[in-house]
Amino acid sequence: MSNVEVTYDNIEASRVNGTAVYNTDGESLGHIDDLVIGKRDGKVKFAIMSFGGFLGIGEEYHPLPWEVLKYDERQGGYVVGLTRSQLEGAPRYGREALPTWSDAAAGRRINDYYGVAPYI
Repeated sequence: MSNVEVTYDNIEASRVNGTAVYNTDGESLGHIDDLVIGKRDGKVKFAIMSFGGFLGIGEEYHPLPWEVLKYDERQGGYVVGLTRSQLEGAPRYGREALPTWSDAAAGRRINDYYGVAPYI
């Protein structure tokens, strides 16, 4: 029997919501507002990042492919290799205009923007 300690890299979705998102320069970009999960495979497809606005006014939501987020324990948040200007040109929506997550074309547009292979 091995003395290797097994650790699991799991977290509840409720604890992910509200987690800060930073760029690689340490600049705060927003926070995780929600997650999009595959109905059949249970995998997280997108993290919905709240970006901009003030006190909830003018806030926009940016779906980020889960794999572009890297958790940084030092910062206590997720880091993405994106600038503010890249996010300003990224696919986004307002609270009143939620996308249809079952629309494959919408998912492809998001993945294409970030250069990520689409989920199967």
